[in-house]
Amino acid sequence: MTERSRTTVLVTGGSGRLGRSVVTGLADAGYDVVSVDRAPVPSGVFPAQIRQEAVDLLAPGVAGSVIEKHRPDAVIHLAAIAVPFSAPESVILQTNSQLAFQVMGAATELGVGRIITASSPTVLGYGSPAGWMPEAFPLDEQTTPKPWNAYALSKLLAEQTMRMFAAAQGEKIRYAAFRPCYVISPEEWAGAPTQQGHTVVERLDDPALSAPAIFNYVDARDVADFLDVLLQSMDRIPNAETFFVGAADALAREPLSELIPRYLPAVGALAADLHGTSPAFSIEKAGRLLGWKPKRSWRTELATSQLASATQEAR
Repeated sequence: MTERSRTTVLVTGGSGRLGRSVVTGLADAGYDVVSVDRAPVPSGVFPAQIRQEAVDLLAPGVAGSVIEKHRPDAVIHLAAIAVPFSAPESVILQTNSQLAFQVMGAATELGVGRIITASSPTVLGYGSPAGWMPEAFPLDEQTTPKPWNAYALSKLLAEQTMRMFAAAQGEKIRYAAFRPCYVISPEEWAGAPTQQGHTVVERLDDPALSAPAIFNYVDARDVADFLDVLLQSMDRIPNAETFFVGAADALAREPLSELIPRYLPAVGALAADLHGTSPAFSIEKAGRLLGWKPKRSWRTELATSQLASATQEAR
């Protein structure tokens, strides 16, 4: 029996765009996975061995009861309102921050050994209507957060909540946070709309669509791979670390040193160091501390999707 097969991982928000790939990827890697969400995914979407719990984690005591029921070795908290401005600002802030506090708090109280929470690159504050100026490109975990909306603030609060629990627990429980870039799920390479409603090809063809997010992206399956590596590494890295998780290139056909001055002129002078296909968001820390690197890019995945479509049409 492998270490993974002896490890139970409870994933909140398992029915979501990112959650589905995380749950499936961890199960395929050999973990015993429990997916928790308000609504389960339909039969046949997940591998048969995955357990699903349909609960409202905001209801009093529910987070504790579902964690106590399954007694996981690790909790990965993804559940949240996932799109900025998709609900009133007060609702987004209250929902996301309360979910993070209740899930991490319950997992901590019940002694879960590894607790991971999802954050977001938006904590840095790019896109602010009042203007935004980072210290430098590429952006990394040392870049000063400057959230300007409720979604970004709620994600920064999730990171701070993680650090609060870690400060109280010391080394007894291992914590981590990660900031996944603009998530692209497997079906979106084949033409399904992405989070903002455009296809991947449309975002590539019109740089104005990806410029507000500074051309960042990540394949959801690479996030699952990252979490597998993180789960195996938490005992040997510093506690309560935060990681950017993104692709090794930008979601752009041209170098960002040319696109950023054109579409984001206020920060254009900082982009000179982004050579070739380099992304604006550094994943160096995840590589250095964890040995993780993404396996997929828009170049490989679009080519694979197009080949599959052509093969299907030939039949």
